Amino acid sequence: MLAIRLADEMWKDVEPGTEALLDKWLVREGDTVSAGQPVANVVLVKTALEVSAPASGRVARILVAAEQTFGPGRDLALLEPAG
Repeated sequence: MLAIRLADEMWKDVEPGTEALLDKWLVREGDTVSAGQPVANVVLVKTALEVSAPASGRVARILVAAEQTFGPGRDLALLEPAG
């Protein structure tokens, strides 16, 4: 399984303890996605960002629900790679 998460570089200039908001999922558990496909919208320090799938596959499990907050390094969902 691969983790879907907000890229580490997005957190580099953020104050420690800051959390992002998972605004909206663009996919559901069981959906098939392509590498680089946007799968979620998040807000980090008043900036809207897209989280993309790291590889092609099937969204196996969503770990952070829409409208929940999360910190750096948190897995947002699990992806079962294609193949």
